[in-house]
Amino acid sequence: MVSKEYLAVILGMGLVTFLPRWLPLVYLTKRNLPSWLVEWLDLIPAAILSALLLPELVTSGAPRTLDLLRPELMAAVPTFLFAIFTKSLGGTVIIGMLLFWLTGKVI
Repeated sequence: MVSKEYLAVILGMGLVTFLPRWLPLVYLTKRNLPSWLVEWLDLIPAAILSALLLPELVTSGAPRTLDLLRPELMAAVPTFLFAIFTKSLGGTVIIGMLLFWLTGKVI
């Protein structure tokens, strides 16, 4: 049988996960945010993605060392340029996969 402490921990974790998402949603739903704040919030996904991807693209090894000749980086740069110029998500994915495959074959 599950103990009361275990259930309390599960409920507590659920609350601390749910409340920080629910409270701003309820509080800000009927309010107009300033345009500068909306523009700033729009940049958050790109900043998070950059923070996750860049270390993997330019570093390698157990103690991280700079490695600018990684195949992942060689595929990412042209893919990024393609994405900027075309703004095509599907095309970017296809080009990125193709370039990554090609760099694996060549290098």
